[in-house]
Amino acid sequence: MSERPFPGRLLGIDHGPRTLGLAICDPTGLIARPLRILRRTSRQADFAQIAALIAEHGAVGVIVGLPLPPPPYTDSPQMQQVRRWAARLAAALDVPVYLWNERYSTDEALERLTEAGRKLPRREDAVAAAVILQSFLDALRDEDFPWPEPVSPAAEDER
Repeated sequence: MSERPFPGRLLGIDHGPRTLGLAICDPTGLIARPLRILRRTSRQADFAQIAALIAEHGAVGVIVGLPLPPPPYTDSPQMQQVRRWAARLAAALDVPVYLWNERYSTDEALERLTEAGRKLPRREDAVAAAVILQSFLDALRDEDFPWPEPVSPAAEDER
């Protein structure tokens, strides 16, 4: 396990067209847990709710799941949409935003919910956000793994 200090709580986001799955980790960065599902309304309202959750939980950063396409592809419309959304989010927040591979996170979330006996996985987006955040936290435990670069905030005319 790495000896480097962990900065504090992180908020994980599973970006979807109608909902945002949200997760939070403990202050030491060991365990991520589902937090809630945010029904999307407008960018301004969504970002305000995210900022309020960051303040409420004392989060020091945000991890947004990035839907990487399967090989051999290197780009997709969904991936570009999430990148733009994350850049706009970064411009609206006072904490850094990071992108992290979310491939198969929803599948893993559904599997976890099924194993727990949930017949109707209404929280799948929040569980997927916890899967994404836990994957990020697990990668950081490797001493040789550097923190990724934060997302550059969108320019004023791109917001």
